[in-house]
Amino acid sequence: MSTADTIQRFLFDDLDVRGVVAGLEQSYQEVLSRNAYPAAVQNLLGEMLAAVSLLSSTLKFEGRLLLQAQGDGSVRLLMAECNHQNELRAIARLNDELPEDTSLASLLGKGHLALTIEPANGQRYQGMVPLEGGSLASCLQDYFMQSEQLSTHIQLAADGQHAAGLMLQILPGVEEVKEDWHRVEMLAQTLTPEELLSLNNEELLYRLYHQETCRLFEAKAIRFHCDCSRERCAQALKFMTEQELNEMLLEQGGLIEVDCQFCNERYGFDTTDITALYAEGGHLGNQEQLH
Repeated sequence: MSTADTIQRFLFDDLDVRGVVAGLEQSYQEVLSRNAYPAAVQNLLGEMLAAVSLLSSTLKFEGRLLLQAQGDGSVRLLMAECNHQNELRAIARLNDELPEDTSLASLLGKGHLALTIEPANGQRYQGMVPLEGGSLASCLQDYFMQSEQLSTHIQLAADGQHAAGLMLQILPGVEEVKEDWHRVEMLAQTLTPEELLSLNNEELLYRLYHQETCRLFEAKAIRFHCDCSRERCAQALKFMTEQELNEMLLEQGGLIEVDCQFCNERYGFDTTDITALYAEGGHLGNQEQLH
């Protein structure tokens, strides 16, 4: 398959075009193991993970990149994110039973695709396009053309076991050379989903571009990781008043349980924790996570 659980950038030496290939296996399976998703949703999540991996290769700072598809269909939300350490996580939220047609448009209905960049230090940026492209890849291509006026070609594939993606772009700031770009993009379009999932990176690029001078950079490992923590859950609880939380404690038998939507870790807070949370400093003890 595309080299498993890696992101690898490449550059055409004689063309003003760059690219990146991403392959996911264990990281993809870690995401799917957290929730029981239907096959069609597993495939869409795989494409989301591959896409956010490709896009994260452009991050030049500490932070994270989030990709979110939201609509009014049976699948109301798909979300995937990747940080500067190439750590991935993703989630899907469903409204009801899925239709027989499992295309992106049928599953999500009318909605939008949002790309959000969150630097660890700096201003948050978000761009958005309607879900009108027919596929996640085409929606992302529309985003780059509309938001950044940057010619981009994206291919994504997933089969519930593996996920992979290929992205090509004109180098930013370079006037587009139509003939070169057309040739490179047309060759990419000959790649089948099966080839994208099965060929390793060198084989894939040789299959497409053996007549071009193509330079591969070092592959970077990607992995599943959820950065939830007891402290972050506690801070989320503080959006409620201490009185409201104490009332919840009474209703729930003396323990408030908070689940992480991404990884299903469970964190428990009792009366002592809530009191400490609203005390000066708001420091919580190192109570064990509940599973």
